Amino acid sequence: MATITAAVPRRRLLSRTRTPSSERKMPWRRQLVLQVLCLFVAFTVLFPVLWIVSLAVDPRGLTRPDGLNLIPPGATLKAFQEVLVQPTSNPISFLELAFNSFKLAIGTAIFSVMIGVFAAYAFSRLQFRGRQLLMLAILAVLMLPAAATLAPLFVQLNAINIGGFNLRQSLVGVGLAIISGLLPFAIWNLKGYLDTIPKELEEAAAVDGANRNQTFIRIILPLAVPALAVTAFLGFVAGWTEFFFTTIFLPAGSKETTLAVALNMLVGQFATTTPWSKFSAFAIMFALPVSVVYLLLQKYIVSGLAVGGVKG
Repeated sequence: MATITAAVPRRRLLSRTRTPSSERKMPWRRQLVLQVLCLFVAFTVLFPVLWIVSLAVDPRGLTRPDGLNLIPPGATLKAFQEVLVQPTSNPISFLELAFNSFKLAIGTAIFSVMIGVFAAYAFSRLQFRGRQLLMLAILAVLMLPAAATLAPLFVQLNAINIGGFNLRQSLVGVGLAIISGLLPFAIWNLKGYLDTIPKELEEAAAVDGANRNQTFIRIILPLAVPALAVTAFLGFVAGWTEFFFTTIFLPAGSKETTLAVALNMLVGQFATTTPWSKFSAFAIMFALPVSVVYLLLQKYIVSGLAVGGVKG
């Protein structure tokens, strides 16, 4: 009898621990409201995408779908074929345009991360004169719009001529202009993330005989992968979708024209003069690489932005 009576309170205790208030089922009315809200958000996000897909496969060149049918009558992939061969009146193919955009995107992503992580590590770990003033200066530059830097960048890059090569009229100059705008965010975001890494890890590595460079490469960089992925992704997107500097810096008809400029060239003066099927197919193919890169880095982006954005 003693064992039976002792087991009863134990069963009650286990039942209480297994059913906490946080594991109770959500009321069905609240579940219904949340499900309807999620469906509404999904519809709002997917509807423009479905619209563009419908226009891309529609051979009639309509300005908008004529119904709720996703696949219009006479659907064809001819618009995608035309975009791949020659998307604009310029004698340049889609693959050449994509290669120019890819070079610009990869270059801006790599250099913004490389320079940004070194500067962020110095601001996070080193104490030197003018440190706070420089951080405020970086924050001030971060708040400047891109149009404010157009004139000085144009003059400075245009003044560099080496053997007939003008830096402003090249993708290298455009990339430098983009990196100048990306670096303030890269430094600020990476510095905030590095502040969350305990300094005791570096001290333990120093006790084991590691110097500062070894500690930075073998300990700090692996732990900062989420923030590095976020910075690289935003740099890639900035280079891939760049239109402002490319339009102004590069001369008309340049072989280094990017996809963003070519897509804008398809827009006619009026809606009736724009080849909407070709424009929609171009837009889908233009957005696809960014979507693929985002899916590859998705697990790092949320944590990198959440931690790096609230510290510092």
